[in-house]
Amino acid sequence: MFPRSYRRVVLQFRRMRTTNLRFAVCLLVLSVLLCVAASAQTKRGVTPEDYLFFQFVGDPHISPDGQSIAYVLTVIDRKKNHRESSIWLVPADGSAAPRRLTADSFSSNSPRWSPDSKTLAFLSARSADSSSSETPKSQIYLLSMAGGGEGIPLTKLKNSVQSYQWSPDGTRIVLVSSSGPSDGVAPADRKSDVRHYTHIQYKFNDSGWYDDKRRHLWIVNVAGGETRQLTEGQDWNDLDPQWSPDSTRIAFVSNRTGKAYDDNHNTDVWTIPAAGGPLTKISDHAFEDENPRWSPDGSQILFTGQTALHQFPKLYIASSAGGAASQLAVQDLDTIPGELHWPTAGEIFFSAGVKGETHIFRADPAAHVFSAVTSGPRAVHAFDVNRSSGKLVYLANDFQHLDDLYVANLDGSNEKQLTHANADLWAQLELQPVERLPYKSTDGWSIEGFFVKPLGWQDGKKYPLVLVIHGGPEGMFGVDWYHEFQVYAAKAYAVFFCNPRGSTGYGEKFERGEINNWGGMDYQDLMAGVDAALKKYPWVDANNLGVTGGSYGGYMTNWIVSHTNRFKAAVTLRSISNFVSDEGTRDGAYGHEEYFKGIVFDDIEQYWDASPLKYARNVKTPTLILHSDNDFRVPIEQGEQWFRALQHYGVPSELVLFPRENHNLTRTGEPKHLVESLNWQLYWFNRYVDGNVNAKPPDAP
Repeated sequence: MFPRSYRRVVLQFRRMRTTNLRFAVCLLVLSVLLCVAASAQTKRGVTPEDYLFFQFVGDPHISPDGQSIAYVLTVIDRKKNHRESSIWLVPADGSAAPRRLTADSFSSNSPRWSPDSKTLAFLSARSADSSSSETPKSQIYLLSMAGGGEGIPLTKLKNSVQSYQWSPDGTRIVLVSSSGPSDGVAPADRKSDVRHYTHIQYKFNDSGWYDDKRRHLWIVNVAGGETRQLTEGQDWNDLDPQWSPDSTRIAFVSNRTGKAYDDNHNTDVWTIPAAGGPLTKISDHAFEDENPRWSPDGSQILFTGQTALHQFPKLYIASSAGGAASQLAVQDLDTIPGELHWPTAGEIFFSAGVKGETHIFRADPAAHVFSAVTSGPRAVHAFDVNRSSGKLVYLANDFQHLDDLYVANLDGSNEKQLTHANADLWAQLELQPVERLPYKSTDGWSIEGFFVKPLGWQDGKKYPLVLVIHGGPEGMFGVDWYHEFQVYAAKAYAVFFCNPRGSTGYGEKFERGEINNWGGMDYQDLMAGVDAALKKYPWVDANNLGVTGGSYGGYMTNWIVSHTNRFKAAVTLRSISNFVSDEGTRDGAYGHEEYFKGIVFDDIEQYWDASPLKYARNVKTPTLILHSDNDFRVPIEQGEQWFRALQHYGVPSELVLFPRENHNLTRTGEPKHLVESLNWQLYWFNRYVDGNVNAKPPDAP
């Protein structure tokens, strides 16, 4: 027995040890909590400038042996103010980190595997002669997967290669490039530099003013690089070439009516022998037939087709021999199919947008039914199929993440993420989630809305709200990534957006609800959505609202402020203000007749009645107008007319014009311009929604 005094010492020691242990645990827990809090405090909201640091994953393709996936990674060169793309490779099983394949001194894109998986082709514009003043043209390069090194040029065409596909036997490549009479005339020898047109179509938003070049098919021999032109003609373009499984024929899309530049929309699917020869017509509709894909045995061709104007395209199958009527491949398809794949006789894959999400679907052409392969609140797209390995590869993004690369089984199971392109940036940012907000419009139609809380939201405080309206109107908002929404939320704005009638993703009847209805029920849908948001979220300040949108969304912004004064500020981008003048100056000549009762000359009053300019005298809302110099879709005069009208009626308004930009400024514009356009929006809302009279515009010294 130990003495009583010793036992007391031991007991005190044990108590001290227990107390110290508890104290240590408390310290550890407190440290963890402090670290979490510190981490949360170090995170910040998204800014416009974050765009310059985004990494964009694109165009994934799985090798035929199923082992590797090539994809494109695009980043912003902040010094040069342009995007640079490179080809990357990652094992399909995710067993190793992605690695770069192409040189960092040139942009490269469009990776495509040879059928034996031994060679990877890609496109790149590289000058062989550094002293030449001529802009390099995009050509096909071949990269040996065994030997490594850098790609070797295969083609040396006069004009850029725009798209291409390997033949299944691996000996040839079919490509699309342009050619025209002026190719054979040196610039110094040309008689005149005027633009001379004889057709109603003479410009396009993305490419600008048309020249005498037309897009046609070419065949290049992989072994020696010999190239020959397969199709020709000055009255049409030939696009989307697809090899037959036996490498003897090529299907493609072309409007061979001779009226392609006279506003005719009758594109068809054709085939031509790879060695050259007469064309065979495959499709049989008077409107757009596109996206040909061969059946695995080569006996049939799948394509999308329309039998009427302003109709959702359907999936059709026709004999590859031609001369037979096409048949519906799928029944009850009330969405817009894209990205077609036909890997086996019993299954067709396609993507489609449905109710704010985009997913991959699989169809059974024998049973004429289809079902979803992927699921979840996200946008799944840019997919490739490998039947031999039983794998799908695709990109997916959601409201809090840009695109990353995924691989899964053909039924969508065992999904695995292969890239984490923006992980370092996400670790610095606090990104807001999105909530669905379904509601009823004033006539009872069901409309789907979406709502984002402001960053740092606190109960008991009032917050302003920005209504954002998508373009189109054939477009769809949803649960995918929107940089600008995160920027608004980071500036303490609640964000509401929705899909009013005319949007895609909710069936053809819903999309056609916009016909003869511009500024009608779509306006009611939007206002009912704002009311629904105010009702569900009473902390939103109903007296502190902003509104913005681009293209159709810009039109609706103009329409809204000319029909209600409930908004304190408006930012309208690339917007229509006057349908009458827009019809004769835009790239799609008289392109809105399918939305109205006829062409503008037959019912000019309907066009004028639907024009916000008619109601400019009603506007009281301070309005910022953003437009681009080279916008051929909604010409710059639309923004000018709206600005001058608002100035005439004394409305606080400013006009900002972006040089060198077209209608796609906020998607593909110069990176600094894209960022600046967001900063202009923030400036205007800060000035008129927040009431900051000292707000400075982005161009202030």
